[in-house]
Amino acid sequence: MANEQITEIKRIFTSRLDVLDHLLDVGEKHVTDTDALMQERLAEDMLPFGAQIVFMCNQPRGFSQWCAGKPVDNHKPELATLAEARALISETRTMVEGIDVDDSKLDEMKRLGLGPGAFCEIPGHQYVNDYLIPNLYFHITTTYAMLRNMGVPIGKADYMTFLRPHIQKEA
Repeated sequence: MANEQITEIKRIFTSRLDVLDHLLDVGEKHVTDTDALMQERLAEDMLPFGAQIVFMCNQPRGFSQWCAGKPVDNHKPELATLAEARALISETRTMVEGIDVDDSKLDEMKRLGLGPGAFCEIPGHQYVNDYLIPNLYFHITTTYAMLRNMGVPIGKADYMTFLRPHIQKEA
């Protein structure tokens, strides 16, 4: 079964879920009221911290469900505790690890609901590259920015932990 592209998508989703978990680890060490953290916002009209985690997880979750031939059932953006966030990340990681399709899945058409009465139909490649990945990065970046805004001492190295295994030192 040819699955180089699917394997790469799974790697990206899993490693970015690991980054999200890492960001929560650092945040937990520096934020005294982690339950209140889940309700923090960057702007009044923006969804809270917990919702950013949910929407980040919904990208790989939706891909996993689509690959399994199931309807996409997004998690509701209602996380009250850090423990709930960690459980969602773990559940999402398990879903991604369970993807078992070959690359031909990416040639199939995917219908995306875009709000009341709006949708688009695009090939799976485009679904991943133009919808899932940008949304994934938007919500993980927003999560990172919210933690920085709350004074959590994180930096680019925390955001890009997936590169650690490739770092080399010059002699």
